Amino acid sequence: MNGSYRLGKFADIDVYVHWTFLLLLAWVGGSAIWGGAPIVAAIANIALVICVFGCVLAHEYGHALAARMYGIPTHDITLLPIGGVARLREIPERPREELVVAIAGPAVNVVIAAILAVVLAVLGSTLVPASVIAGTAGVVPFLQSLMMINVMLVAFNLIPAFPMDGGRMLRALLAMKLNRIRATDIAATIGQTLAFGLGFLGLFGNPFLILIAVFVFFGARAEAQHVRSTTLVRDLPVRAAMIAHMQTTHGDDHLMYLRDLLLDGSQQDFPVLDEHDRPIGLIYRNDIVAGLQRGMQHASVHTMMRPVDEVSTGPSDSLRSAMVRLQDNDVPALLVVNGDRLVGLLTRENIAELLIFRETDPEFVPPVTYRHEYVAH
Repeated sequence: MNGSYRLGKFADIDVYVHWTFLLLLAWVGGSAIWGGAPIVAAIANIALVICVFGCVLAHEYGHALAARMYGIPTHDITLLPIGGVARLREIPERPREELVVAIAGPAVNVVIAAILAVVLAVLGSTLVPASVIAGTAGVVPFLQSLMMINVMLVAFNLIPAFPMDGGRMLRALLAMKLNRIRATDIAATIGQTLAFGLGFLGLFGNPFLILIAVFVFFGARAEAQHVRSTTLVRDLPVRAAMIAHMQTTHGDDHLMYLRDLLLDGSQQDFPVLDEHDRPIGLIYRNDIVAGLQRGMQHASVHTMMRPVDEVSTGPSDSLRSAMVRLQDNDVPALLVVNGDRLVGLLTRENIAELLIFRETDPEFVPPVTYRHEYVAH
């Protein structure tokens, strides 16, 4: 995520914190001082926020480690002022697995709250000497606050507002009886309805609720669209959406040549071939334009291209997996390579067109034959 700083790697998962988290700490400490509280109280407030986000991080690790049990890795975890985000490679499609992954996060907060409750009970019992209790006078309220915040985190995350944990639990339960698309649509609709409610409550002096409402509303819509698209292509290979007729370039061509290709047609990204017409890479429109803007009209294409092993897929590979690669790498197209032969180009536009046809006819499979149908100069 842009604007995030890496804290380290724990359990083979990179952990990041967004820069706006520092603003939260400054606001918490600053508001206490401006309100007339001593510096010690401001430091205690900051420490409480840090501990809360430690609990949030543990919550996200609950999701990540539960997903790992089902063979799903986590790209990274990012801490934001409104909570944490664990970027799983994918959400489990089996309802029971998704339910376990969704429950695992709040379950961690339940355990933390239970441990804190035990500690507080011990500190409040007659088993602890009075001198020790006197020495922990400032610690007890701190632990009580941390315990109650964990209880609130559990309650809040159980709200069935998709894509929050409660919404994912709801989707998983619905998917045990309905198909995944229908279950997602229902959970997303409920989530967006609740988002309106949260946003309305936020208008009465709690901007934090408005932020959460925006996150839930747009997150629910994005998740519903993602599930619909990936489900519609789950049984298709890459060759079902690729284009086999395309313009290509060679590694020793100049960017000037690609400028002319961009102006002459609708193709935006170009496979790069060697002298034997074997694919060696792919150059994207953004890279072409950036090079031209820097006055690199005579630069060789191979100096600007992405290597073939980074941007290629096979014609028989899963189209859904290829879509995930396009999204994760934030690129508009992938080469389709069979052995050392270029057989096609997979673009976001062609996938979008295929999805339109599959929406109206879920059984539609385009007839695909591929040969040396690309146009090389």
